[in-house]
Amino acid sequence: FLGFLAFERMLSPKTREAYRGDLVAFLAFLGRTPSDEPDWAAVTQADVIRFLDASRDRSLSEATRVRRLVSLRVFFAYLREEGVIGRDQVAALTLPHRTRQLPHILTEDEVERLVQMPPDSTPEGLRDRAILELLYGCGLRVSELAGMKSGQIQFEEALIRIRGKGGKTRIVPLGSKAATALRRYLAEARPAFSPAEREASVFLGKSGKPLTRQAAWQLVKRHCAAAGLPEGVSPHWLRHSFATHLLEHEAPIRVIQEMLGHADISTTQIYTHLNRVRP
Repeated sequence: FLGFLAFERMLSPKTREAYRGDLVAFLAFLGRTPSDEPDWAAVTQADVIRFLDASRDRSLSEATRVRRLVSLRVFFAYLREEGVIGRDQVAALTLPHRTRQLPHILTEDEVERLVQMPPDSTPEGLRDRAILELLYGCGLRVSELAGMKSGQIQFEEALIRIRGKGGKTRIVPLGSKAATALRRYLAEARPAFSPAEREASVFLGKSGKPLTRQAAWQLVKRHCAAAGLPEGVSPHWLRHSFATHLLEHEAPIRVIQEMLGHADISTTQIYTHLNRVRP
């Protein structure tokens, strides 16, 4: 099943691990382990309902309970398709309504204050400023930024080729501020991290190795605190701010969808709701 998710559904390792965790939790609920599987045909709809009720009793979040049901629905549909079970009873279970939280965003003034925080007199400062400009100016996920290679950047065309969730590629415009910060980092600061130019990753740590997602997260949090921004600010706030500010400047919702790499337009439309409630 995990191979099916990887090679046919093209899901990311993180998503596959979430499916695996949900199924292991279900097996444990049934008193089994992954090496001691039950007779899947004997698993009933009532078993799944009791599992989901137990998840609620453990005070797991609504999002986790919804994801667990999604995992089981996909798994049992796979078993039915493979002929392991004759009837898929889980398919009849409906997904509970999930309350959608509006994303957190920064104002344009707050973003400007943030990107000015890293000093432009040190290699780390030039790197961090380029990171902040890209996260906001291109609406990148922090994992996309951390995994960026030099070959993805096309300065002449003012574009970056981003490899997003599920291995999908999208083209994102490279704005003038982000391009300026990135050019300066590459020319003046990056050689201080890796003089030999052996590493293809764009952003590097002090050791000369690729900057990790966790390290990028921490540096954003550090500069947010220095800028006096609210506690709890994360790199994803910059992505949300990017989309919201584009919408406020009348960018078409379909264009924003493409730039963010959303497969479903309904995911992007959350920003229209946010725009309506802002003062």
